[in-house]
Amino acid sequence: MTGGNLLNTSTTYEEHVYYVEPTGEFSETHSLAVGYIFWLIGFTGAHRFYYGKRATGILWFFTLGLFGIGWLVDFFLIPAMEAEVAGRFADGPINYSLCWVFLIFAGVFGAHRLYQEKYISGVIYLLTGGLLGLGIAADALTLNEQLSEENRQYVQVA
Repeated sequence: MTGGNLLNTSTTYEEHVYYVEPTGEFSETHSLAVGYIFWLIGFTGAHRFYYGKRATGILWFFTLGLFGIGWLVDFFLIPAMEAEVAGRFADGPINYSLCWVFLIFAGVFGAHRLYQEKYISGVIYLLTGGLLGLGIAADALTLNEQLSEENRQYVQVA
């Protein structure tokens, strides 16, 4: 599921211009492999948050993946989640999968914030343990939208 947007777009980022050819397919923002990696710790809802399913992510977090049953069922549902998220969020220079890996495994150090070039909040996360975990929780709920908004800043319709 690689390819460009439905529209001709020209993207400018750090003085480089990228041109995306239209293919009729949606661009890929979320990786199936990363989804399965997050599924391994999915009883926390990580894979559901990654695919933008906030409500069920919260439910999985508080019930340990619906007491393990929902977590096991999700192994088979992840390809559908990946297909569903295609085209929902703006593609661009900021990689969703990499940012999510930073959030899940190093969010307490502000790694995902530093990757997004939000240096002040990244240092604050580093010094406060991700604002005592509350900032990490808020970012887990909103990271896809944050990245989509940032990526849209760099996309100009030709």
